[in-house]
Formats: sequence, structure tokens, C-alpha cells
Amino acid sequence: MKYKHLFEPIQLGKQLFRNRIFASPQDFPGLTSDRFLTKDGTAFYELKAQGGYASVCVGDFMVDSRAGHSHPFQLRGDDVRGKVSLTLTANAITRHGAVASAELNHAGINANVMAEREGFIYGFTDGVRPDGVPVRAMDEAWIERLIGLFASGAAFARQCGFNMVTIHGGHGWLFSQFMSPRDNKRTDRWGGTFENRMRFPLSAIEAIRKAVGPGFPVEIRLSGAEYLGDDGYDLDYGTAIAKALDGKVDLIHVSAGHHEIDAASMVTHPSMFMPDGVNVHLAAEIKKHVKTPVATVGALTDPVMMEEIIASGQADVVALGRQTLADPNLPLKARAGREDEINRCLRCYNCFSYSTMGGVFYCATNPVIGNELESMFDIPPRKKKTVLVAGGGIGGMQAALTASERGHKVILCEKSGRLGGVLRCEAHIPFKKHLEEYLDLQARLISRSTVEVRLNTEVTPESVAALKPDVVIAALGSRPVAPRIPGIDGDNVFGAEDVYDRPELVGKRAVILGGGLVGLELGVYLAETGREVTVVELLPRTCASPDDKETSERFSAFGGMVVGDPLVHGIAIREYLKKLPNMTIRTSTKALEINDNGIAVEGPDGVQTIGADTIIYAVGQRPLREEAQALAAAAPEFHALGDCVTPRNIFSATQAAWSTARDIGRV
Repeated sequence: MKYKHLFEPIQLGKQLFRNRIFASPQDFPGLTSDRFLTKDGTAFYELKAQGGYASVCVGDFMVDSRAGHSHPFQLRGDDVRGKVSLTLTANAITRHGAVASAELNHAGINANVMAEREGFIYGFTDGVRPDGVPVRAMDEAWIERLIGLFASGAAFARQCGFNMVTIHGGHGWLFSQFMSPRDNKRTDRWGGTFENRMRFPLSAIEAIRKAVGPGFPVEIRLSGAEYLGDDGYDLDYGTAIAKALDGKVDLIHVSAGHHEIDAASMVTHPSMFMPDGVNVHLAAEIKKHVKTPVATVGALTDPVMMEEIIASGQADVVALGRQTLADPNLPLKARAGREDEINRCLRCYNCFSYSTMGGVFYCATNPVIGNELESMFDIPPRKKKTVLVAGGGIGGMQAALTASERGHKVILCEKSGRLGGVLRCEAHIPFKKHLEEYLDLQARLISRSTVEVRLNTEVTPESVAALKPDVVIAALGSRPVAPRIPGIDGDNVFGAEDVYDRPELVGKRAVILGGGLVGLELGVYLAETGREVTVVELLPRTCASPDDKETSERFSAFGGMVVGDPLVHGIAIREYLKKLPNMTIRTSTKALEINDNGIAVEGPDGVQTIGADTIIYAVGQRPLREEAQALAAAAPEFHALGDCVTPRNIFSATQAAWSTARDIGRV
């Protein structure tokens, strides 16, 4: 076995775990109106257990329905009416050989649901929260109540069939608030000194131990460092916390950051601008000081790296979050030596953006996520058909793979000499390396399937007639739109696609027209290479603009943000821009005319000229609808999907392709 350390069992308490790969705590936003798990939620967790993870953790098991929720989409872990759904979920996890864990959590001073309902929250001292919410100091009885709630929550989880509890002691939740010098300003026995700040977590852990009995594993998740600058605690303090917890718990799960602060949250959930395994050093340092097993989490996708982490003693367990969505079967594939078939997380935050705006996790590259229950009870097609897919980009490859997996005969035609489509132009962008890996993966899976691939082949009505397929799927994509302004045909003007493919075309100073995702990411790349970059956007904000109420309202007049927009990735870009002083964004600014010396624009400060060597346009895409519709009458069944319908994003193309291919042969 290639990864012998990664797949060595580990015992925590009296519980044996089949390997060292844990699915870290994730909530399931799609709850019932009473905040209980649905059958879809059960399937969400069960899929990970089927995929071979040693432990699967149900996140945000809130122990206090009155004062513990930061937002409405969090599980009620203190209501007996949720017992059935929790029992079904725990059983769905354990029957596949995984350990079911429940993450005990409480929002503390971030209990926004209570603030909205009752007009105040409980905190450490009397006062007012920065957003104006009154804060009442917790008295002794309230603190003892909280300790009891964690104990009863743990007992309830065990009663429902969970084999472990995970205490959320990081990211700015209640436990970390008690432990944090920044938040805990009490001067009684619950604050003031390190020992007093640790009194609550240690008392709650002791109560949990009594509630669940000996041998029942208790894990605690903490931030090794908060990454709040001078306002938060560092690794030395995180190590001191871990040392105080040593021997009191069975696993110390070392994360990072803080969920209430954007910059720190981007460390908790590392962006694509950060290296793989960016937070491993925190666990490695803490492990030097404790005897309790240690877990690490954050930007882990490669079993080679995971094996090295365990083998070198940096951690005893690797915990995966978003990667469990990109590929719930990672453990099975790694153990079987099929690591080149693992779908690695792009770190695009599509899952977070959708769950934030629409209440559902959707993975950009794994169409099963959000459709787990449907996938588990798949109905095979009634009739196998011959399917011709026109276009070998994101949508075309997914459609071909899905149709082939369902038993259809598939012919995939690509106009160029390589599968992957237009996104291949970003192959050399460092922070897009996982995107290139994904395109390579899809092409590799196609090469191992029954799909017949025809490169350098343009699909026409005549070629379709010659092949006589039952179904034609048009996934032809789109082409860049050039804005209609004087000078757009100049020798110093290029489309974003051309620049991605040949960055040497760009001079020292560049202006990018368009503050959408394409323009911003291109700007980041060019700024990283040392160029002076200015992004010009007609709208009052971009997806990376601060969430200012006035600009949000003005932006809404232009259509606003919708589900699927890169909400969280926009935050990541905004935070990363702070490291790039050579990149400037100008919103509410109209491009007027391009000349050899730069571009004239009109913005809030009037008409100005921005000096530039190169002008790049990234203002949108034109769908190849006419080209797609030309194929509509060439076969009995026709489908158009992806950018040739409406240019959107990877997720939209993947979902449409997967769903379209699954519909074939239904009647």
C-alpha cells in the first residue's frame, strides 16, 4: 500500500478509526423549518462515509437554541424532536464503517438570532456590540448553564448513535471567546488570567466527560493562531491553550483564524492564493508540546502531502473540509492507488457562496454535491442512445463522461487539438494550478472511458447527418466581447483570453476594462508579476468591493448579485489585493477612448487619462447560440448547455451537463 501511514488505523479513547483521514465539521444549511436534518442532509454526510473517511462530523450541532445560533441555518442540538433525524444520520455514517461525530457549538457574543429575536445577547461584560446590540454580562448561573448545555448536548449526541463529539473551540465561537484575551475582559474567576480564561473550556470538557462516560472520544477544534494582527492571539498562545488541554481530550484539532473577520476567515478556509497545506505548521508546532494526538486541517488535497504529514510526525490525523465535497471518495481512491483520479478542490468558494446566498452547498466541479440523495437512488436510462457532444470544454467533457457512465455510446468532438476548452489559457497561472489539474483529470477520465474522442473536428449539420446520432449536445462555449469604444482596434489592445495565454503581450502599465471575476483575477496575476495594473469598472462595485450599504443599493439597480456569483471568492480577492499595492480598482468609471498613451475615462472625479502601455478588455462573453442552434434540427433530440446558452461559470456548466446527460434515455 502506497500510503501506509495515512491508512494506519488510530485509536482515540476506546474507538478505532480505520485511517487517518477525517471529514472535518461541516454544517448542512438545508434544514427543516425547525432546524432539523432532512433526508438530503443525511445523504450529504453518508456519501463521505461511503467514500472511506474514517470520521464524518456533523457540524454546527448548536447546544443552545435560545442563545447559541449566529444564523438561522444551524442545527438544533438541544431538542428531542430532532432525535429521529440525528439517529438516522449517525446510523447512515456508522453503517459504512466511519465514526460519526457531532460538533458541539455555541455562538456566544455572535448569537445574532437571539439579538434579532430578543433585542440583546449575553457576553462577558455589560456593554454594546459594535453593531449596536446590547450586551448583558453572563452571571455565574448563566455560565454554569452553558457548561450543562455542552454536557447534555454531548449526551444527546451519544444517545442518537454518534461515536464521538467534537467541541468547536476555535474561529471565534464561545469556547474561543472565553480563551481569548481579546474577547474575555472579565475580572472574576472566569477571566483576567490565562488560568481563569481556561476555566470554562476545562469545566465544560469535564462535564462532557461525565455525561458521555469513559472511553468515548472527545475532540476539540481550536485556532492555533487567530490571525487578527495585534488584536488576536498568536501561535505561542495557541500552543499554551493546547498544553492546557493536553490529556483532557482525545484529539486536538488545530485549525486557524476567526469566522467574524474576513482576513482571518480566509486563513481558516484558505483561498487559491495560498499554498497547499498552509496551516500545517500550526499543528506541527503544537504537536511538539503535547502528548495528545493532533489533527491538521486546511487546503489539503494531495494524498502524497497527507502521507508526508503523518509520516514526518507533523500531525496524527489530516482533516479535510471542502475537499470532501470535491471528492467524497478520496480515501477509497488513494488506498486503491487511483490518486490520479482524485478531483481536487479548486478553492473557488463556490460551495460557500451558494450556501451563504442560497442555503445549499454546491461544488463547482462535483455535480453530485447538492444532489446526494438523488444520486444514491439513480434510475438507469430506459433506452441506451448514441450521443454526439459538440465541444470539449467544461460542459462538453462532463456531459460526455456522465452519458458514458450511464451506458450510452458517446462521441465527443472538439474543434481544437486538445480537450479543456478556453480555460486552458490559464494553465500557467500559479493560483489556478488546481483548475488545470481538474481539466487534465476530466480529459484523463475520458481517455479511460468508452467515449470516442475526435479532436480537430468541427461539428456541422452535415457531419451530424453523417453520424446519425440519437442525441446532439451542443457545448460550444462563448467568445469574448470587445467594448465599442474608439481605439479598441489598436495594437496595444488585447482580450483577456489572449493575455492569459501570452502574458508577454502586456507592458509595464496595464489597464483592464471590466471588474468581473475574469478581469480581477487577471489583474491579480499581472500585478504579481510586477506590473502596474488599473481595473476600470462601469458599475459602482465589483465582487471584490467592500460590502458598503450605499454601493450595494446602487449595485442592485444594475441587477445586483445573484446566487452563484463569487461572493466569498470576491472577499478572498479583496483581502489579497491588500498585498498588491500596484493594483488599483476604479468603479463607477466609464471608458471613453483608447490611444497610444493610455485610455481616457470618466469617473467620480471627472474625465481623466490613465497612462498605460496595454489595454485589456474583460467585459463579458458572447454565447455561440446561433452556432449551437444550427445543429438543433440535425438529430431527433437536441440540447444546448453551458456558455453557448448563457455565459456563467464552471458550476453552471457542470450542473447543466450532468443533468442533461442524466435525462437522456429517460423516455
